[in-house]
Amino acid sequence: MEQNRNEIISNEFSGLTLSEIVTQNFKAAAVFEKYNLDFCCGGKKPVSEACREKGLNSSKVIEELRAIKITGSREDNYADWESDFLIDYIVNNHHAYINRMIPVLLAHTQKIASVHGKNHPELLKVAESFGKVYKELKQHMMKEEQILFPFIKQLVTAKRNGRKAEAPYFGTVKNPIRMMEAEHQSAGDEMYDIRTFTNGYSIPDDACNTYSVTMQELKDFEEDLHKHIYLENYILFPNAVDLEQELL
Repeated sequence: MEQNRNEIISNEFSGLTLSEIVTQNFKAAAVFEKYNLDFCCGGKKPVSEACREKGLNSSKVIEELRAIKITGSREDNYADWESDFLIDYIVNNHHAYINRMIPVLLAHTQKIASVHGKNHPELLKVAESFGKVYKELKQHMMKEEQILFPFIKQLVTAKRNGRKAEAPYFGTVKNPIRMMEAEHQSAGDEMYDIRTFTNGYSIPDDACNTYSVTMQELKDFEEDLHKHIYLENYILFPNAVDLEQELL
């Protein structure tokens, strides 16, 4: 009886990828974060496959998804937002968060590496990896805000005004999108390494307050980055490609 019940639960989501489930209801992201399932860069995998790769019980994960009622919600229905509004949301929330937290995390990761590095050499790797994240995201966000996002907004304006759009100097929107997606993957990989180095941002017995705060900050930063990447890779960028094809 229990086996049949688990099969019914699994079949409900068997054909959906992680990103598709999050698109239906963004609250699913919290479930995937809990089980360390990548719904952003690796979001094209079916939930059953992603669970299998992590050695997780997919029925348990799916039961938690069902508990939050994957039926969509008005407040988090990002897929229905206009692309220019979504861009402003990304810049004002996720880009602003990164700009605010990067100097804080640079200082904190370097401080705990200096103070605790002898007993916890992994912190030296954490400081090095976060330094790479900083450099990557700084350039990445500048390219988005100065090149890609303005062009997408031009496409939106052209459609509203019922006119064709002008071809960009970079040929097609797919070109910068491919670059942005590659940079997303790189930053995501660095944060995955940090999580691995710290054993899931665990706090040792000899941790000081700064150590404990830094682990929570890194965890929050990675979770925000996952949501940020998801909104771009699976909503904004596909919409931009479709819009360009329609207008050029």
